[in-house]
Amino acid sequence: MLAIAPYYCGATQTWVFDDPNAGLEREPFVAGVPAMIDHLVRDIPNARDGFRMIFSAVPFPGYQQEAVREYAESGGAWYRTVEPPLRGWLCPALFRYFDRAPERLYVRSEPLG
Repeated sequence: MLAIAPYYCGATQTWVFDDPNAGLEREPFVAGVPAMIDHLVRDIPNARDGFRMIFSAVPFPGYQQEAVREYAESGGAWYRTVEPPLRGWLCPALFRYFDRAPERLYVRSEPLG
């Protein structure tokens, strides 16, 4: 399992995250993924100030959402969820965490602290 701590950036008007170990700073989520995050954090108070996102290519206890890879495009990959039916593109930063785009991603969000 891997973890990042996304937060909402007013300057870019989207969710971003920092991961110095992966060489990423204010890495934005784009192309449908912000709506996926909005759904994922709907029950976390003040989620825009930051939350923990745990993710894995294999199911783990307590995961909230499963996203299925559709196809590769522009160096990243499109994923879709079933419920709710959402679709988003994960950029090439995905490959800082995985050697190849996983067939499925399993995600859980939780408050920081």
